[in-house]
Amino acid sequence: MLIRINRVVDSAIFTVRNNCPFTIWPAALTGAGSPAQTGFELPPQASRALAIPAPWSGRIWARFQCSNSGRFTCESADCNSDQIECNGAGGTPPATLVESTLAGDQGKDFNDVSLVDGFNLPVAVASAGGNCPPTSCPVDINNKGCPNELAVRGGNGGVVGCKSACLALNQPQYCCTGAYSSPATCKPTSYSQIFKSQCPEAYSYAYDDQTGLLTCPTGNDYLITFCP
Repeated sequence: MLIRINRVVDSAIFTVRNNCPFTIWPAALTGAGSPAQTGFELPPQASRALAIPAPWSGRIWARFQCSNSGRFTCESADCNSDQIECNGAGGTPPATLVESTLAGDQGKDFNDVSLVDGFNLPVAVASAGGNCPPTSCPVDINNKGCPNELAVRGGNGGVVGCKSACLALNQPQYCCTGAYSSPATCKPTSYSQIFKSQCPEAYSYAYDDQTGLLTCPTGNDYLITFCP
């Protein structure tokens, strides 16, 4: 099932697909530009196309294990709006983020997958025309290597997210703060390397290199697939 919307002039179409065996609730947070749709439900094998006018920058992520008993809440990456729409709020870490800039520096588009705020779902990003390289974090880190001290568990006891070391331990060497606030002093740690070893194209900490930056000519459309 693909839900389509009309293209807006000078916009990119982001098609968000759910390949997970359960329902997810994707959301977007706009950093600059016109607001994008801030939340919707997406059953397994369904897709939704979003027209986002350029220039734009922001992030897209997905929530899961959600319920609506008077107010809408999610056990993973909730935006705490009490609604399916996040209404300008970001997801509560840990959350796998797709970060995007449309018509940015030199008129190019930039997309990346970030685990700086931790991990909650695998995701892949590709240009619809295939004219620029894809990037992804395709591994379910929740069930493949998340240390107990980073794991976030849902009501059924299963892991619904893997925190960053900064979020879990709040120490300068993990948060790239204080004496560690530069690329020269903030280096990979054993925790960030857990993310990097499984998702080498994704950002694993604040000063990670740009191995996973998807750079395209502006005007491209993109496919974001959760659980690729």
